Amino acid sequence: MSNREKYSPGAAAGAEVRKDGDTWTLVLVRELRHPPMKVWQALTQAEQLREWAPFDADRDLDIVGPVKLSTAGTPTPQVSVTSIERALAPRLLEYSWGGNGIRWELEPLANGTRLTLWHSIDRRFVSMGAAGWHICFDVLDRFLAGHSIGRIVGGEAMKFGGWQRLNDEYAKQFRNRNDEPSPTT
Repeated sequence: MSNREKYSPGAAAGAEVRKDGDTWTLVLVRELRHPPMKVWQALTQAEQLREWAPFDADRDLDIVGPVKLSTAGTPTPQVSVTSIERALAPRLLEYSWGGNGIRWELEPLANGTRLTLWHSIDRRFVSMGAAGWHICFDVLDRFLAGHSIGRIVGGEAMKFGGWQRLNDEYAKQFRNRNDEPSPTT
């Protein structure tokens, strides 16, 4: 059995939803056992993004300016022409994807990096987004450790064992905290 076949996501954790007016933001935090510069490279180098991220980039994301991001794992890739707004290695990266703001913060820890993602998202999709990013973070962590299982995104992620459970767990967590007024399944 391959590492990919053995992979099963852990319990839903490290996510919350924040509401500011009509804007909903999914916030995910993950502690990785890798130094900030190694994590930064995985977040910004187009070649490394293809290992774990839900999109492909037409260039590295470490320089402010225009970039094209294309959805991965979809029958027809959707291309977003956007711009890297801030790229402060190895601690802060900001851009939009599909019209939604994305902000990554990397905080050095004694034994690695605390990675925080802020993703502006339609409230109807917050639990789905949390489940998808959860799997992406797991794949990222394995990739950084040298045990790549290949990215699991889009329709494949939704069919992958554990995605529906994660989606349900996040939806319940968000409802229990009044973060999300209606279930998203």
